[in-house]
Parts: sequence; C-alpha cells; structure tokens
Amino acid sequence: MPCTAYRAGVFEQPDYFQARESMHTIRDLPIKGFIDTSFVDWPGKICAVLFFPLCNFRCRYCHNADLVIRPDQLATIDPEGVFSRLDDLRGWIDGVCVTGGEPTLQPRLRRLLEVVREAGFQTKLDTNGSNPDVLRELIDAGLLDYVAMDVKSCLDESSYCAITNAPASMLGRVCESIDLLRGGRVDYEFRMTVVPSYHGPEDIFRLARDLRGAARLRLQNFSPGERLLDPSLNTVKPYTPEALANLQLRVDELLASGSPRDSTPFAPRCP
Repeated sequence: MPCTAYRAGVFEQPDYFQARESMHTIRDLPIKGFIDTSFVDWPGKICAVLFFPLCNFRCRYCHNADLVIRPDQLATIDPEGVFSRLDDLRGWIDGVCVTGGEPTLQPRLRRLLEVVREAGFQTKLDTNGSNPDVLRELIDAGLLDYVAMDVKSCLDESSYCAITNAPASMLGRVCESIDLLRGGRVDYEFRMTVVPSYHGPEDIFRLARDLRGAARLRLQNFSPGERLLDPSLNTVKPYTPEALANLQLRVDELLASGSPRDSTPFAPRCP
C-alpha cells in the first residue's frame, strides 16, 4: 500500500500519485529520448531530459538530425515508464528539461509541463524561439522555471535564413521571443552554437551588442559528429577551448555594458 505524506495537519498522497492519475492525458506524447540524470543541461541543477521530434529549422550543424528528419526511425518511449523513473529519482534530481527538436511544436506540451509540476519537479524548456505565442502562454501559466533559447546568428534576415533555412518572416517571431524573455518574467539564458565557418568573432560580438542587458548569452562550441544534419561540416574545426573562452569573456563584457531594463523591442534587420 503506498505511503502518505503529512502536510498542514492532514494526510495527503505524494504529488506523483496525482501525476499518475493524469498519465492518460499525455500517453500519446512522442518522447524519442530520455536521460534520467544530467549535470550539464540546466545550470546549477540536476535534471532529467526529455527529447521530442520535429523542428521547423534546418540548421546544417544540428547534432540531432535523427530527431529532426528521421523521427519515425526512433523508438517512442512510454511516458508512464518515464514518470516511474522520475519517481525513483525524487530527492536527487531538481527538475525536468524538455528539449528536441523543437518542443513548442508539440500540441500537448502544456499538459506535459502541468503533469511534471504535479509530480513535484521544476521545469526547463529548450527552444529556438520560433513560437512566441506558445512561450508566452507557458510563462503566463507559470509552468516554466527556466528557458534556454538558442539564437542562431546575428539578428538579420540574411544571416538567419542562411543558417536555419527558415522563411525570412521567422526572424520576427524569434525577436518577439527574445523580447519576451528579456522582460524578466522567467529565468533564462540565450545560447549560441558557434561554428567558425558561420560565426566569426565579429558576428558573435554583433549579436552580443544586440542582446545588451540580457541575463546571459552562453557560447556553445560546435561539435563535429556522425549525427550532423550536414555531414560535410565534419571537416570544420571548432574553436579551440582557449579561443572560445576568450570569446565568452568579450560577450560577457558586451552584455554587461547595457542595462537589464534596456529592452527596446527588436526589429529584424532586412538584407
């Protein structure tokens, strides 16, 4: 017989029982990957990670090509098994990171985050910022504790289209998500995967100037590998650790040169 918890003078079932009762509402979610313990996906936290398929960008250096273009070849993981494992990790992990692919393309994302919260875990969302309406809805509902938004390049249409292969109109939505996060209603970071053939130092610094006053812009080094969307990029040499560290120092300086309340809305720059 399951144990009970004592709260405010009454006996109640632990949170995960409520989550189990809600399991039927997320049973059809296409979870394509699950890491039960990660020390690197959420700064300062230990978390589990859920991977979802599909993305509306086609970044050549994407390292999750299977999730983006071949999701049907990946096994789907039963959400009930995931939450059973999360129950085992209670008291060890802090929360659950939802990533992809692009998770905001999943119509049941909000319900998943509600169930994760019902189970007593914090929530982190990784996103490319292409769906600001979904992001706003989740923030308004108080369902996010942390957001990591990947910014792909300088905020001009020619650069963004060249990397993402998305329509030029997409940049306006990305900028809307940037403005939403800079509003400070949820803890966040911007991230940029830097590929030397796409992101020279001045390109990186230009983005940092655009984001002045933001909480953080974390540079991630490009990592060649067999799962790249464009395998020809395996010939590109990443920045050395020393070069990346120096770039990050300069980025931090540029971000700090603006006020946290310097939140003038972005207007996409046309070529």
